[in-house]
Amino acid sequence: MTVVKFSEAEKTAIAEGRLRYLAHTNDLMVVVIDFTDGPQTEPDPPHSHPHEQITYVAEGELLFFIDGEPQKLSTGDLITVDGDVPHTIQLLSDKVRLVDTFNPIREEFLK
Repeated sequence: MTVVKFSEAEKTAIAEGRLRYLAHTNDLMVVVIDFTDGPQTEPDPPHSHPHEQITYVAEGELLFFIDGEPQKLSTGDLITVDGDVPHTIQLLSDKVRLVDTFNPIREEFLK
């Protein structure tokens, strides 16, 4: 068992105004990403990965693009992304908090 307390979590800066922290088992990973660099006038560059992903919007508003199709999401919404499908986001509010779940785990996030 692992406990990750927000006040003690090791947060990794992934870009200016973007921090993440995470927890994982052997097969499942949860990643919390705090964005404070919104709103944005353009989406981030799309990316893809072999991992299945479910994203929960814990705070804020954004456009979530899957294969170029935008979905407007806000607090409480969920979206799923199959592996190897291009996706990206565009922040619509000042702050956004996303909770991403991945299977299998994103090994590159552990380095």
